[in-house]
Amino acid sequence: MADPVAEKAPSFLTGIQYEHLVAGLTGGVTATLITHPFDLLKLRFAVHDGVNKTGRPKYRGVLHAIKSVIRDDGVLGLYRGANAHVFGSGLSWGLYFFFYNALKFHFQAGDVNQQLSASSHLLCASLSGSVILTMTNPIWVVKTRLCLKDTDSVPEHMRYKGLRDGLVNLYRYEGLRGCYKGYFPGLLGVSHGALQFMFYEELKKAYCNYYNILLTTKLGTLEYLSMAAMSKVVAASLTYPFLVLRARLQDQDQRYTSTLDTFKRILRHEGVRGFYKGLSPNLIKVVPATCITFLIYENLSAYLLGRWR
Repeated sequence: MADPVAEKAPSFLTGIQYEHLVAGLTGGVTATLITHPFDLLKLRFAVHDGVNKTGRPKYRGVLHAIKSVIRDDGVLGLYRGANAHVFGSGLSWGLYFFFYNALKFHFQAGDVNQQLSASSHLLCASLSGSVILTMTNPIWVVKTRLCLKDTDSVPEHMRYKGLRDGLVNLYRYEGLRGCYKGYFPGLLGVSHGALQFMFYEELKKAYCNYYNILLTTKLGTLEYLSMAAMSKVVAASLTYPFLVLRARLQDQDQRYTSTLDTFKRILRHEGVRGFYKGLSPNLIKVVPATCITFLIYENLSAYLLGRWR
């Protein structure tokens, strides 16, 4: 008779491995440093409502936007808000992989080669994303504001000098409510990461089943890149409107009262296309960023786990 204790699924804490945190953080920081300019452009496109009469420039396209930023602020203008972005992305990716793999280990009952269903992957990714967003939302509020050009209507205390100054002033003048602006659409946007991880895991599972190899088998660079790219394009296209809603709510120059108010105003003044403003620079940014992040994560985590496990 089998020992019921031995068959009991391991606890969440059993699956915690810092190697996933280090690998995810390294991949996230590297990818963010390389692709930040396109994130800046995405935000500037996303917050332009076509009605707001502010001093912010209106861009005709990605190339025109790049030229305009360099003309007005120099090449370094493309890296406005990069410190907050690097810190937030590195922390988010590291913790995401950290919690996700711990949860997955729990659902696998300690067997890292056990294949989970798509719904299990979706649940692990959703739980991880919700926790990370709750921890990092204030960073994203500051990062959004740092990436946008200040106008005359922006109060002095909302013109941040950097991440630390932004976090201090955000809490001092706007409290917890200000720190969590855009949280609700961000929470809806957690589906983005959840769908991405689900598609990525399902592609890996299908590949391993086709070639009859274990899930933990280290794959080649081309396999990781293609799986990461495909999963990101699908997830980003499906969930991009949440990013637009979030950016509008976090913008200090616009006055939306709620997520529903933002949704109605975009639909009324800009139509359905308004929910996809900035999608092109976003895809130009997120697809390479995801490929870099996952490639570094998969190789570094395999190295760390293989050496010290």
